[in-house]
Amino acid sequence: MPSERQARLGDRIRVILAERLEKGLRDPRLGFVTITDVRVTGDLQHASVFYTVLGSAEEREASAKALKAATGMLRSEVGKHLNVRLTPSLEFILDAIPENAGHIEDLLREARERDQAVAGIASSATYAGEADPYVKPRELDEED
Repeated sequence: MPSERQARLGDRIRVILAERLEKGLRDPRLGFVTITDVRVTGDLQHASVFYTVLGSAEEREASAKALKAATGMLRSEVGKHLNVRLTPSLEFILDAIPENAGHIEDLLREARERDQAVAGIASSATYAGEADPYVKPRELDEED
């Protein structure tokens, strides 16, 4: 569980990087990049920046190379806007959220299809024994 200072620093780094990427880099390889999360280590020396790229696998790979090439410039940009003694090093990690979301969506679709199949089987099912298997109280005749 990150401390409050780690969380604040991570959020601030995320905002700084997002604003800088919105202004644009001079690298044509950089695609539509979204910063999803930043996690800072306990000693505040390293920041893992998670990002997603909208597009194909080639565009993701090209954007990863562009971010790797621009890491030094982005770190200096972060250092200018943070009031910390040491600027954390940046590591860009492609976030697997879209792939995980697609996998979960496939699993949910499969579960819905199986539920529909079970509901279809259940609608035509009949009881194995009597329709009401519970013992009913004995009704007394007038003679008893």
